[in-house]
Amino acid sequence: MDLSETQGTAILVPGRLHPHALERIDAEFELLTLEQADATLVTEEMAAKVRGIASMTVVDAAFIDALPNLEIIANFGVGYDAVDAAHAARKGVMVTNTPDVLTDEVADTAVGLLLNTVRELPRAEAWLREGRWVREGAYPFSRGSLRGRTVGIFGMGRIGRAIAQRLAAFGLPIAYHNRRAVDDVPYAYHDTLLGLASAVDTLICVAPGGEETSKAINEAVLKALGSNGVFVNIGRGSTVDEAALIRALEDGSIFAAGLDVFEDEPNVPEALLAVENASLLPHVGSASVATRQGMADLVADNLVSWFVKGQPITPVPETASVTR
Repeated sequence: MDLSETQGTAILVPGRLHPHALERIDAEFELLTLEQADATLVTEEMAAKVRGIASMTVVDAAFIDALPNLEIIANFGVGYDAVDAAHAARKGVMVTNTPDVLTDEVADTAVGLLLNTVRELPRAEAWLREGRWVREGAYPFSRGSLRGRTVGIFGMGRIGRAIAQRLAAFGLPIAYHNRRAVDDVPYAYHDTLLGLASAVDTLICVAPGGEETSKAINEAVLKALGSNGVFVNIGRGSTVDEAALIRALEDGSIFAAGLDVFEDEPNVPEALLAVENASLLPHVGSASVATRQGMADLVADNLVSWFVKGQPITPVPETASVTR
């Protein structure tokens, strides 16, 4: 690529961004930074110069409006609910995300989290490390198992498919709920989340955040899952009524939960930390060196493709029709 095609084009990075993405943008564009995506912090120079944003933070309508020459927002992550994509579309601003490069990593994490949840593997390892195997003998048999379970997946997109393929290889029957049925998957479709929860005993949430899915996993869904139910969330914390989930874990309405995402990250409620039937991870679904570098490259590649070819690599659906 001829760097002269992009150098001099100002890209604004509000807040933190992966170091490799910063290096790429700095080498290939004019990099500008801002402490956070706050419209009141935008200077006149930024307003005049900035044509692109690369971010992993909230980009709201006010921030978009503060940059009149903005053409593209390159979001770091497959989930882009932090970006007001609908407003961007109305303003003719392209939004991109980073799908595919993290699909397998997140699917692997989901399966690992499910195994940790039902077989208590982190607790068994702690038993060994604390010397209790020597002092007290073998770790108690895990009450849970994957054997005989039926899995429901909320969100049959790229990651949902990858999780389904892995768990089908484990010999587990798969069902799913989406806004609509997917033509090319062999799994049973349920047109309501409540119907899916009633038909399975293991529910994995891969759904994106946003108003449509806010607190979709509620008390009724958890009750339908049943006392042998296992809930795993690898999608967004906002999709769960966290208070209802805590009650369900405390009173045995469900058997256990495995969570990689939370409502108010990085703050995890003390009540969740206290229950023994929850396996908790600090949002590490895609957090390997190789995968995060691939995501960083896709952020930069989307920017390059937009300014050089006039089209991005991975536009989000809301802005798929936006053109330069």
